[in-house]
Amino acid sequence: MGIAYARMVIPNEPIRPLHDVWLRPRRVFRELASQPVGLVDHLLGAAQGMVTMLGYCRAKDFGAKFGLGEILFTASVTGPVVGIASLHIMATIYARIGARAGRTATRRQAVHVLAYGGVPMAASLGIWVLTALIAGEITFVQAPKAVDDFVGILLGMQFLSYVVLLMWSVVLQVMGFSEVLGVSNAKAFGILVLGQVVAVLAILFVYLLTAPLFGTP
Repeated sequence: MGIAYARMVIPNEPIRPLHDVWLRPRRVFRELASQPVGLVDHLLGAAQGMVTMLGYCRAKDFGAKFGLGEILFTASVTGPVVGIASLHIMATIYARIGARAGRTATRRQAVHVLAYGGVPMAASLGIWVLTALIAGEITFVQAPKAVDDFVGILLGMQFLSYVVLLMWSVVLQVMGFSEVLGVSNAKAFGILVLGQVVAVLAILFVYLLTAPLFGTP
């Protein structure tokens, strides 16, 4: 009787998108499909933008040039702007690509997939900040030298968690596009990659157009 009761209750269990998307993404994206873009979408986009900026700071060895406060301030100011703008731009790109590849998805649905599918990446923001507060500027040096064992292990664990959570986000977004577009996971992965290629080419095109105006070599 208990098992039968559980089977009756679980399907009607309320969706908790931020919690359930980790392991039940398809159900979450089905639930969100008809809902408008909201504050949570933008907060998730902002958090992903901050993580992207922190990763950029490490790749460019900002820790060797700037103080920790400057790095975190820069990421907290520019990251949300970049993240939210990218969220809407990429959603537009994916909605267009999806219309040619399968069932038409609205830009709203694409925003949900990118925002909620990126929850693991957004969660890595806390690990970035905690590591930075403990290790300091060395967190944003790509190949730090002469660090003690504790800091070395901490940085290694932080980087590993960042990669794992980033890959998890990719998997969730693939499953999200598979759900909203009605295509296989393999085709959804191809759409995800194609969207990134289109975005890179668009950025390169804009750069080539504007570089002469600013005297960029």
